Amino acid sequence: MEQVVIIGTGCAGLTAAIYTARANLAPMVLTGAMPGGLLTTTSTVENFPGFPEGIDGNELMSRMQEQAVRFGAKIHYGNLESVDFSSYPLKLTIDGDPVEAKTVIIATGSSHRHLGLESEAKLERFGVTYCATCDGAWPQFRDQPLVVVGGGDSALEEATYLTRFGSKVYIVHRRDEFRASKIMRDRALAHEKIEPVWDSVIEEILDVGAGKVTGVRLRNLKTNETSVLPCAGVFIAIGHVPNTEVFKGQVELDAHGYVSLRGGATTSVPGVFSAGDVSDSVYRQAITAAGTGCAAAIEAERYLAALDANEGSGTGEVLVVGTRA
Repeated sequence: MEQVVIIGTGCAGLTAAIYTARANLAPMVLTGAMPGGLLTTTSTVENFPGFPEGIDGNELMSRMQEQAVRFGAKIHYGNLESVDFSSYPLKLTIDGDPVEAKTVIIATGSSHRHLGLESEAKLERFGVTYCATCDGAWPQFRDQPLVVVGGGDSALEEATYLTRFGSKVYIVHRRDEFRASKIMRDRALAHEKIEPVWDSVIEEILDVGAGKVTGVRLRNLKTNETSVLPCAGVFIAIGHVPNTEVFKGQVELDAHGYVSLRGGATTSVPGVFSAGDVSDSVYRQAITAAGTGCAAAIEAERYLAALDANEGSGTGEVLVVGTRA
């Protein structure tokens, strides 16, 4: 039986792995379909403390994994198929194989909601991005017109942030008013560099042939007219999808599918903890994910210590430790 199974190898999962490994818990760390998480899709990370010159996203995650392995973490390349958190020990099925664990840390992160365009996929990392805070300062975006897609708080926050770098920031929105909070609407619309493009959707991101973003082809939903808007970057901010499908019915989720926390990193199931973007719909930053990974690891350590104390006392309380609260 595993002491700790950590599901996910982004900043949250690998930080949890470093802490639990240093506590001699030999955590099993499941990579899932995207080892390293979303940060591996960012070529340069410039806002992670300790790297004044920036660091490649893949390199950062690789170094975090090496650090975890150094202390005894066991990296398992595989996919989680199902879980059963209804009783103790906690049960998981990984690539068809059953695994039992005393504690589980969910760090599966979230996925950016995509437009679903073929050109979007081909130009990702070549001018198409999903995080202005992560990528907005890239040299290719400086003093160039940029496009943000969306109409919520996140989109307007991204647009406002990008005014530091771009010569002009267009916000493409399918409606004729933003659904963001009033303060965010007022702030964005008052900025001299921001210009909304109402009632419009992107039909194609240009130019796949050139290997970089040169513009977007728009369609006005009211007139059906099409036009081309030149730009050097497209920032898609239409929301995130937490990677929690496998946990439905096993752990409490909020209305948007994020893991609900009951203080700290504790979930609705004793022995199951959560960290990173899978339970964070607000910040979604590498450094905050790492912080919650640390918190989840410490809480898992304390839980295991209490579990060992109960087992040693002969009270039998261990028999109900894994049931839902």
